[in-house]
Amino acid sequence: MKKSKKDKNKANKNKNIILSKIGEFREDPIGNMKLFFNRVKLYVSNNKFFCLYVLLNVVNAWLLRVLTMKNVNNSFSISPIFADATIVILFGSFAYFMKEKKRYVYWIVLTFIFSLLCVINSSYYTFYTSFSSVSLLTTTRFIVQVGDAVVENVLQIKDFIYFSMPVALLFIYIKMLRRKKIKKRGLKNSKKAFKTMIVSGVCAILFVCTLTATDIGRLTKQWNREYIVMKYGIYVYHINDLIKSIEPKLTSLFGYDEAVKNFKDYFSKEKENNTNQYTGIYEDKNLLVIHAESIQSFLIGLKINGKEVTPNLNRISKEGLYFNNYYSQVSVGTSSDTEFTFNTSLMPSNTGTAFGSYFDREYESIPKLLKEKGYYSFAMHGNNADYWNRRIMHKNLGYDDLIAKADYDIDEVMGLGLSDKSFLKQSVEKLEVISKEHKKFYGTVITLTNHTPFNENGVGYSDFDVTLKDGNKTYTYMDKTKLGYYIQSVHYADEALGEFFDMLDKKGLLNNTVIALYGDHDARLPKEDYLRFYNYDKENDSTLSVNDNKYKDIDYYDYEMNRRVPFIIWSKDSKYKGTVSDVMGMYDAMPTLGNMFGFSNKYALGHDIFDIKEKNIVIFPTGNWVTNKVYYNSQRGEYLALKGSVITNKYIKDNNLYSEKLLAVSNDIIVYNLLKEEKNDKINESRVIEGAGK
Repeated sequence: MKKSKKDKNKANKNKNIILSKIGEFREDPIGNMKLFFNRVKLYVSNNKFFCLYVLLNVVNAWLLRVLTMKNVNNSFSISPIFADATIVILFGSFAYFMKEKKRYVYWIVLTFIFSLLCVINSSYYTFYTSFSSVSLLTTTRFIVQVGDAVVENVLQIKDFIYFSMPVALLFIYIKMLRRKKIKKRGLKNSKKAFKTMIVSGVCAILFVCTLTATDIGRLTKQWNREYIVMKYGIYVYHINDLIKSIEPKLTSLFGYDEAVKNFKDYFSKEKENNTNQYTGIYEDKNLLVIHAESIQSFLIGLKINGKEVTPNLNRISKEGLYFNNYYSQVSVGTSSDTEFTFNTSLMPSNTGTAFGSYFDREYESIPKLLKEKGYYSFAMHGNNADYWNRRIMHKNLGYDDLIAKADYDIDEVMGLGLSDKSFLKQSVEKLEVISKEHKKFYGTVITLTNHTPFNENGVGYSDFDVTLKDGNKTYTYMDKTKLGYYIQSVHYADEALGEFFDMLDKKGLLNNTVIALYGDHDARLPKEDYLRFYNYDKENDSTLSVNDNKYKDIDYYDYEMNRRVPFIIWSKDSKYKGTVSDVMGMYDAMPTLGNMFGFSNKYALGHDIFDIKEKNIVIFPTGNWVTNKVYYNSQRGEYLALKGSVITNKYIKDNNLYSEKLLAVSNDIIVYNLLKEEKNDKINESRVIEGAGK
């Protein structure tokens, strides 16, 4: 059908108008900007509630970054703001497919959900210095058992500031209803929905333009949560986390081939069978490991008013091998992460926990390797056997038995359960039976009393005085502080350990037994208490001024390095003793003990400290790492040189690359069950060789 002359003239006229407008845009940019801002102003005027919804949720996400990570860059970084706006606008755009009244309710509900995410992450960061994970929903049943600890140590007033946003929206909504500014049967507006989605897309493009290849790589790996939230915002982080949380279900579909290749490349070189002065020194002896709850190294040798806080730990640290620069490498699994890393020399998983999410995988472990040498293995704990899924995971790690709460007489309860003194006393009786029934044993004794919370209830644990005496005067010092209660709790735990050693000795159980004791993780004490501890001004009963010459600052690096925990290898004959100051991590315990007891794990990620010595590196699940020379902060991309060391860019780059590879291969081993696949491949290879021989 041909167009009429009139239609053609009309089309040409419209075309000329469009070309004229383009010309205006090119020739009058200022006028165009005014036009743009007028349109934005008109849009905001017609969509006030939606714009307020976007603003409040973006502000909430910004507040979370500022109040948790407390990094100046978080206050001014535009990248996460674009990311947060992208998600908030996109989710909010769906409301325009709804009728008007439902539309407003939808935005209020969304704001409540976003605010709840901020509250959860704010409180979670207080305790773990990290952000929560969807995969951790599987561990909520464990939190119920330590409810007091959560309330006492985690929840703070600042965590509820985020709920002011949905409350504000709800108030405005009710006000609009009263003024009848909301139509009950308002029409849907699909056109506006699509336009809003385009705005979300523009924000996404602006956000992507701020990213580097490194930023994208860290998002896919997920282990550096603080960095991801700092760069991508909390909403993108949780969407990515949701995807990562179902990763175990998708291992057969995505990433498996690459994981296998990286795994084989990483372990392609055969480990050298190095020997040193400690090789085989404890072969065929019993090994009893003490998992000392929340014990930190700064307490070793500490005196208050001339009295030792940990006299028994002080003694065995001098009589045995004491590793005073030893770090726990826990993630969100805390104690369970320690047990996992100590027994397997692998890192914690970057989503969920190994004990909770990956309990059905194949692992090379100390119990399994010692079982090949004729050892009977067991674990003892005064808590519920199902806490942290220990009943199942311990069996998978190769323990023959888990002796837990149901096997003890709960005759004295302190803190979260059976007191350490009663638990250890009853454990000696059980150990006596085990030693008679088995020639060699490997046991893990897990203490409980020194578990957070540390509050006024802890005073009953010991009479250790945390006030400061000066002649006839008494100053409050650490009295009624979290750190003060912690010191009193640790003193009780130390007394219980002293009694435990005495009872073992009287029963003759130390004659052929080596004790390995480690602190499972730090106590997560507030920085303010450390400042008071190191800078107490007794005259004013307060902390010294930062301007005082005697003031000792506790910055990020001081706090992180003060989280060191003790690791002691002790035997009654005290033949091998001394202090080892080279930096060492939880994943180094297995190869170090393996050299002493005559077993080895090809897939250990740590090293025998006496082989690697000053070249060792301790990598944390966050991507941070520490050596004898430097502590590197992966989140901030900065470091602190230690002991006046001169650090080159190459040194940092090489260690960053090594850290990323180690974290990746560790997580691949866990997620993709690569050790099981490796085991099956070897079985098939041996069958082929055997068949060829026939």
